[in-house]
Formats: sequence, C-alpha cells, structure tokens
Amino acid sequence: METARDVFRVLAGRYAFGDLEALVAEGVLSPRSAEPVAALCAFGQRVLDLDAEDFGMPEAVGEVPKDLLDRARASRMPQAPKERPRGALASLRPAYALLLEVIAIRWRRREMAPLVAAVHIASEYLALLAWEPVLGHAGDPALIGAAVTGPDSRFGVPVEPGSERKCDHTRPERSACERTLRVSNEPPPGWRAYLDRQHSQVAQALGDCASRCRTPCSVMTRLDEKVRADLVSRCKLAADFTDTAVVKLRHAAPVGHGFGVPSPEEVETAWARACASMRHHPLGKAALAGANGDSYPLPGLPAIFSVIAGAEIVPDDLLHGVTVRLASALA
Repeated sequence: METARDVFRVLAGRYAFGDLEALVAEGVLSPRSAEPVAALCAFGQRVLDLDAEDFGMPEAVGEVPKDLLDRARASRMPQAPKERPRGALASLRPAYALLLEVIAIRWRRREMAPLVAAVHIASEYLALLAWEPVLGHAGDPALIGAAVTGPDSRFGVPVEPGSERKCDHTRPERSACERTLRVSNEPPPGWRAYLDRQHSQVAQALGDCASRCRTPCSVMTRLDEKVRADLVSRCKLAADFTDTAVVKLRHAAPVGHGFGVPSPEEVETAWARACASMRHHPLGKAALAGANGDSYPLPGLPAIFSVIAGAEIVPDDLLHGVTVRLASALA
C-alpha cells in the first residue's frame, strides 16, 4: 500500500468505519476531503451498531447522501408518537434485511459477540414480523387497537382479583399490551421508554396469542380460518427460533450474563443445532431445504426470516453502499 488513501480504502472495504473515522480525525486528509468521509463513517458505524435511534437523522450524520438516509429511516424506530415516516413500525421487513447484512458483516469480521446480539434482536421481534401481513403494519401502537380490542378480547385487560385467569400472557406482557394501547398519546419521553422496555414484550405477547394460547380470545377468533392457520404456523416457527441454541448463545456473551465470547466454530455448531430443531416444524423444514447450497454465513437464515414474514427477505446492501460512497469520496 503506497498511500494513506490505500489504507483507508482497505478499511472501508472491511466495514471498519470507526477505525477509519478515527484516522480521519488525525488530520491525514485535507479538510475538504475529510468532512464527507467522516460523515459517511459516522453514519456507517451507527448502522453497523444497529443504533436505530440515531442513524437515519440528518442532523446526526452531516453530509450523508439522502438516498442512504432514506433507506436507514426505513429501519428506524420513530422517537416520537407522531413522527413520520413510521419506519420499523410500518414494516419490519427492511429492518430484517438490514439485520441479515449486519450479521454477514460481523461474521466476515469475526466479531461473534455483536453477531449473537443481532441474532437475539431478530428473535425478539420475529412474532411481529409474522403478524405484519395480518395487521397491515408492524405493531404500530397508533394503529394496533383496531386489531386487538373489542368484545371478548383479553389483550391488555388486567385480571380481576379472584377471577379465573384465562389469558396466558405473563404479567409483564399484559402490562406492555395495556401500555401499547395508550402510549401514542403520551409525550416523547414516555414513548421512548415504551419502545426501550415494552415493545418487544408486545411482540412476544402477540406471538403467544397465535402459538401458545390455550383459550384464544377475539384477538385470534376474529380472523378468517385460513389466515389464522397460516399465522399460527408462522408464529410457532418464530417461537421455535427464539428457543434455539444460537439465540441462547447470547447468555454466554458479554451482551448477556456471562463473560465469554463464542468462537465462530461455536456459532456454527449452535446454528446447526438450531436448524435441526427447526426442521421439526413443516415451515422450517421447507425453508431449510436448500440450506446446504446457501452461501450465507448462517445458511438458511434468510429463508427462515422469509417464511416467517410471508414475504421474501434477502440481505440488504445498505452498508455496502456506504463503502462504495467512501471509495468514491477517497478517490
């Protein structure tokens, strides 16, 4: 490598946005060249870190091309109740495409802890991904009431003291369901607290409604029989995925409760066990039928997400687009 720019291009190709931004801050580039490169690096690192709170906001990233910002916003959780566009509350499919790209990059960089964290994030919202075709959105609190309230619904309804408990939701799930029905009228701090602490519990609760409830209420019984059967099957596969060995690796990583980091070999072994488990489900067996020829680092994962979503989901190329723009800026 003959010049600093050659080193920068290699770092960009390895998605080492943080390292590249740190080098730019040392003043190696001229101020005119450094500003757009630094902005792209800051943006790329936020996306790679799955910092969905900030990575789509122009004031946070400076001179980032609008098309990249717009694609990032499709995976952003809105930070205020009335914020537009609705991002990941409108559809989770762009977020799962981005998760697939991030997982592949983390594998390439041999960064197993953030890889396991990304898989865990994906598992937390899989039930909402399954519900999206039924709801018409991805569990947006401003819209969800029409689908889950009404006569004979137990969604978010507290259990009366001394009454028979007919709903299988846990107390935290019931509390989260009750909150989601009113949080769109709260100020932004309350809205953000709900997203941080309870939105994933609503996803879990809806998954339980479809896959585990022993006494279904009108949340499920109002659905057409064919739609309901399809939803139940996809939610059961989502629940199976959440219980697999690869998701449980989180508890052995720094992002979990221990201090170990799984090796690539351990991740591969856990994924093989996960696939063996999911093949017991008819949809899982069909999705993983072509896994042996899949070049994705966790073969068959895009197919699993796709069958749960009821729509094709393939790895995004948003971060690759950032590296292309960096190469151009460094030329």
